[in-house]
Amino acid sequence: MLLTVDHVTRYRYEQPVRAVVQSHRLTPARFDGQKVQGWTVTVSGGEMGGGFRDGAGDWVQGWTVKGPVSDIEVRVQGQVETTDLAGMLKGHRELVPPLAYLRHSPATRPDAALRDLADSAPKGDALAQAHALALAVAEAIAYRPGTTHSHTTAAEALAQGEGVCQDHAQALLACARHVGLPARYVAGYLFASEEGQPHEASHGWAELHVPGYGWIGFDPANKCCPDARYIRLGSGLDALEAAPIRGIARGLGSESLEVTVAIQSQAQ
Repeated sequence: MLLTVDHVTRYRYEQPVRAVVQSHRLTPARFDGQKVQGWTVTVSGGEMGGGFRDGAGDWVQGWTVKGPVSDIEVRVQGQVETTDLAGMLKGHRELVPPLAYLRHSPATRPDAALRDLADSAPKGDALAQAHALALAVAEAIAYRPGTTHSHTTAAEALAQGEGVCQDHAQALLACARHVGLPARYVAGYLFASEEGQPHEASHGWAELHVPGYGWIGFDPANKCCPDARYIRLGSGLDALEAAPIRGIARGLGSESLEVTVAIQSQAQ
């Protein structure tokens, strides 16, 4: 499948700020399931800084916008050819050992309810257990946009019983790590053409490291494993660490954010 991405993030500041520094994970990952045909990232008024590939295999690019600045537009445009690998992350080079992803972050630390949910999944075969955990999370947290926010923890989302893809993924991370399966958050894009199918074009899911198979993606929000409709950008211990854009503004006043993402499928 050939997917075209047009992703625009606009920042507006109540008062002009002196400068903005950002760190981007906006470059598609290198692995057998996707091949970049063309990809550009532009930042209005921005100067590109240093970039590097981190231990998880993700490309991290720095940007600086010198002020005074009242608004910034970050635009991502490109095409990626994707292949369905049944969720498996094949051919991805990284240095961080899987056991590093057994650590909990504040957003994924399990409470008693999450531990009980994890323990309810059948034990034995690790792959079957991973699928069971993903299904348990999908059934425990209903997909309802607008009911949680970016700082909602996995425990809070489960207690609420509703949330979005970030909440589903972080709850699965908490459950998987509790039963000894390394797990990480993945940020990317999702193309969905079926009417009524719950999804967010700017999407998040989980990867679990299963003995004998390696990293496998699970998307509880859509009750499936990532396929050719997904574009993988980067990963982290939770949604905050894997965020495609992180940064800081030097100045006073509030910041507003507007994001639009369009994903289209092109004929090959």
